[in-house]
Amino acid sequence: MNIETTKRGTLYGVGLGPGDPELVTVKAARLIAAADVVAYHSARHGHSIARGIAAPYLREGQLEEHLVYPVTTETTDHPGGYVGAMEDFYAAAAERIAAHLEAGRDVALLAEGDPLFYSSYMHMHTRLTERFDAVIVPGVTSVSAASAATGTPLVQGDDVLTILPGTLPTAELERRLADTDAAVVLKLGRSYTRVRQALESTGRLDEAYYVERASTDRQRVAPAGEMGTDGGADIKVPYFSLAMVPGRSRSTAPQGSVVVVGLGPGDSDWMTPQSRRELAAATDLIGYGPYLDRVGPAPGSITTPATTPTSRPVLNWPASSRRRAARSRWSRRAIPVSSRWPPRCSKRPSSGPASRCA
Repeated sequence: MNIETTKRGTLYGVGLGPGDPELVTVKAARLIAAADVVAYHSARHGHSIARGIAAPYLREGQLEEHLVYPVTTETTDHPGGYVGAMEDFYAAAAERIAAHLEAGRDVALLAEGDPLFYSSYMHMHTRLTERFDAVIVPGVTSVSAASAATGTPLVQGDDVLTILPGTLPTAELERRLADTDAAVVLKLGRSYTRVRQALESTGRLDEAYYVERASTDRQRVAPAGEMGTDGGADIKVPYFSLAMVPGRSRSTAPQGSVVVVGLGPGDSDWMTPQSRRELAAATDLIGYGPYLDRVGPAPGSITTPATTPTSRPVLNWPASSRRRAARSRWSRRAIPVSSRWPPRCSKRPSSGPASRCA
């Protein structure tokens, strides 16, 4: 007896990016169009942001599963409160999707941003992946979109980036903002008053940007300090907004070095091979004019005479040299000094270092 078994469908967690349909990846667009079922969330008003982003990639005849949250920020009379209401919703939504997967239909579950980055998709993923295969399609996050919207690098070099939900207590926001180089605070909504307070108390408010609905035609970018200047009233901003604090790079350019080079008592024959190497490698030559005349300019180097009448070479570095060093990633400066040994000797001794001139 032949027993036919239906091949189960695959769950695709599809990241849609921050809002601009053109930021949907090629892979995401292909899988959305190929899926038997397209599922997406919305609040009770029925408008799904995810479906709006994916609309250019949907095809005629696809099944759609519209998963409507029973509650978002409003109160509920559910016996378990907000948490209980959402648990029941996710359990029921998972079973609706499971029915399609059991029937062999592939399901593309849409997620704004990235499916595994503060996304509702994760609640479905944890409930369904023990029974069904799942494929994650990453998406561009609002963090990247916000940095692009401001035209400002978010992190550089050794900067540490901290990503925070704005729903954290004010004290915790302050602690983490004070302990990082760069930060992005998500989920502002009704939390922005506390987020602004935390930015101000940690001295980061003047550095921060406020970005709303990044990458969409309703995008708004403003200095975070300009938000909430209406007499201290609670500030309500859209849920899809964030505060971005760019990093202050701790990386430093390689430092130059100073090498003091002995020229010997007379002509260039008295210079050692090491002295010659250092002079050839130097980007700047600094010293008394007569000493610089003796060594001549090194190819591509800057010579700076020291004119102060003192027994030691003086680092009298003109503006042109400073500009040159600022343009280069590092510099090496050689300071030629004369060492008259032995006194009044004008020719090389013939019998080694212990010889004396007549």
